[in-house]
Amino acid sequence: MVSIQIEYEGDLHCKAVHGPSRAELSTDAPTDNQGRGESFSPTDLVATALGTCMLTVMGILARTLEIDIAGATATVAKEMSSTPPRRIQTLTVKIRVPNAISSENREKLERAAHACPVHKSLHPDIQTPIEFVWD
Repeated sequence: MVSIQIEYEGDLHCKAVHGPSRAELSTDAPTDNQGRGESFSPTDLVATALGTCMLTVMGILARTLEIDIAGATATVAKEMSSTPPRRIQTLTVKIRVPNAISSENREKLERAAHACPVHKSLHPDIQTPIEFVWD
C-alpha cells in the first residue's frame, strides 16, 4: 500500500506528498472552475496517470521482449462534460513509438497499454479512444 498525504493550502491549491519517495506535487483548480490554472488540476492528474501508466506497462513488456521503446510518447487530451455533473467525458490518447518494432511486438505492446491498471480503473462512461503511431 502507498500512502499520499494531501494538504489543502487555500485558494483552491493542494500539495500532495508521495509517502515512499517524499516527492511533492501541487494542484490548482482549472480556470474554467474558479481556479488560476497554475498547476495540474485533479482531473489533469487522471489524464496524466493514464498516459504514464500506459507507457510504463509498455516499458515493462518491452524489457521482457528485449526491445527498446525509449523516446516513446503519450499525449492525452482531456475533455470535460459540458452538462452537469462536471466530470471527465473523454480521454483521447495518442501513443507514438519512434523505434522499429515488429508487427507481432506492436500487437503485444498495444494489448499491454489497453490493460494498464489506470485504464482498467476508469469508469466505463469515460470514453478512451487510443491511437498508436509506429514510426
